[in-house]
Amino acid sequence: MRHTGEVSEPYDRLLQATSDLDTPFAVIDEPSLWANADDLVRRAGGVPIRVASKSVRVRSIVERALQRNGFAGVMSYSLAESVWLADNGVDDILLAYPTTSRSALLDLVADDRRRAAITVMVDSTESLDLIDALAGPGHPPVRVCIDVDSSLKLGRAHLGVRRSPVHSANHAAALASAIVARDGFDLVGVMFYDAQIAGLPDSSTAVRLIKKRSAAELLERRGRVVAAVGEHARLEIINAGGTGSLEVTGADPAITESTGGSGLFSPTLFDGYDAFTSRPSAYFVLSVVRKPAPDIATLFAGGYIASGPTNKNRQPVAVWPAGLSPIVTEGAGEVQTPLKGDAALSLRVGDRVIMRHAKAGEMCERFDDVAVVGANGRTEMLATYRGEGKNFG
Repeated sequence: MRHTGEVSEPYDRLLQATSDLDTPFAVIDEPSLWANADDLVRRAGGVPIRVASKSVRVRSIVERALQRNGFAGVMSYSLAESVWLADNGVDDILLAYPTTSRSALLDLVADDRRRAAITVMVDSTESLDLIDALAGPGHPPVRVCIDVDSSLKLGRAHLGVRRSPVHSANHAAALASAIVARDGFDLVGVMFYDAQIAGLPDSSTAVRLIKKRSAAELLERRGRVVAAVGEHARLEIINAGGTGSLEVTGADPAITESTGGSGLFSPTLFDGYDAFTSRPSAYFVLSVVRKPAPDIATLFAGGYIASGPTNKNRQPVAVWPAGLSPIVTEGAGEVQTPLKGDAALSLRVGDRVIMRHAKAGEMCERFDDVAVVGANGRTEMLATYRGEGKNFG
């Protein structure tokens, strides 16, 4: 493979180590991956970090993160995934979202070890009713956690994501009371995800002010919610925050753990935070397949658009060679991605371009494995969830 122009660390090492792989492929810079892990631990200030599996989707990397100091447990996104992880030796799994999967619930209640390892998320008595209906009458006790809405409400404005209907301490206490009054459920935790802080770059003075105000409101409200739910159950899990808010949540004495996942890969949506500097570790590599014009290089594949609002920041970004940008009328395509710019002038058919995804684990849904490249250039191929034949939606 030809190298075009100046190549800098880690790009030269990644390209040299993977020169025998056919594109498209995903590659992980291992030194940056574990430097990111260490930085997450530093930022959490001694609070254990639960690994968000949706932001990784490579079981081997999840397991290796759990072996590092400062990490404890997995935050999963699917009950079927949770059962699979438990069967593969993970013994502390918090399911981040309610489930409607009958088959996964039957798998859960059929095995004592799974039930001990997995905590299911609920946010209403309807969640309990559905579990009862799907798992069958008289099912063994299921560990549950209450998802508490952590958005900031200013009058009629709702700043944050639309998750749980449980917002106040009174709401949480009422649901806790209903849970402990029913057979078949053990209330063990509460979770607070502050998307308007953790998932929002510091892009303006207004955003910074909103995040600061939301952090102060949550600090007070989390304490009241924990106290109110604690009147009804002994809480083992008080989870809060994410990659973008570890400093804030880690300073709250009410919590027992935080969550991090995207920070391991550091996709483009995590550029632009004041509290930390993004250190990308996850990339994908595409090849130039044609040159429709001297300043345009068309790559094969690449239409890996991130979920969320359909705007520019959900598109993948070319990072090497520098100076390439998408064509507005085409963007990143299903089978071809044309890029333009001065850097394209020196690109030829067969040359490679390194890209970053906007989100973390979503990239891994496109590939059966990832090439993990060490500091010495040694490459290890690790299967993604997809590569292990797992599709959890």
